[in-house]
Amino acid sequence: MKHDDFAAQLDAYGDGELMGNEAREMERHLRECAACARAHERQRVLRATMRAQLPALTAPRELRSRVRLALRAAAGVTPARPRPEWRWLAAAAVLVGIVVGTWKITDSRDAANAVVDEVLASHVRALMGTHLTDVASTDQHTVKPWFNGRLDFSPPVYDFAGLGYPLIGGRLDYVAGGPVAALAYGRRQHVIDVFLWPTQRGSTGGPPAVTRQGYHMLHWSAPDYTYWVVSDLGVTELGEFSRLLRQADSTAAR
Repeated sequence: MKHDDFAAQLDAYGDGELMGNEAREMERHLRECAACARAHERQRVLRATMRAQLPALTAPRELRSRVRLALRAAAGVTPARPRPEWRWLAAAAVLVGIVVGTWKITDSRDAANAVVDEVLASHVRALMGTHLTDVASTDQHTVKPWFNGRLDFSPPVYDFAGLGYPLIGGRLDYVAGGPVAALAYGRRQHVIDVFLWPTQRGSTGGPPAVTRQGYHMLHWSAPDYTYWVVSDLGVTELGEFSRLLRQADSTAAR
């Protein structure tokens, strides 16, 4: 394989998806290629950091209390002809109802948490490597046309250089099960990543604000696009930038 082929498979190798000869060829390449070895080490450190610092999902205290109360209430029911097995069947029926409802809530929360993880990982990966932009330009009329033919939508691109948030460029990324537009902006020495994709594509859920590993993330869904904004910039300034983005969207829609 060529060097670019090995570089394209680094993620798969780090996830343990390469087997047999492919894995051995990759290991040999990493011993011989310093650039790929450094990229692999950055990915390994990122994975280890996220595993160590991302919180484990546990059932909420309120849910555990509701399950206990439901079981006690069901076990305390006395039918006309009391038979122990009926009490347990009633308890099981109540529990199944709670669990089914909880699965739906948990699935939604898990999907939202997965998007948070993907957005954060994409931002950190871009900062650690040399792939912050595919098209580097401060001109929105250069960045926006670059996405033509590369995405099935035309992302809105604005430049806020006059307000202290200059456009740096754009790139393609992959979040929430599909390709997305990633726009990079600057604020002094900080980088702000804006991830967006069509709202009708789905995966619009998520907390409006979350902080992980020192990075702040803001999320909202407009009529046309779902937005995620992430940076290590202070919350106040990141909120100001997000308001500028929303105002620009609102003005463009008129």
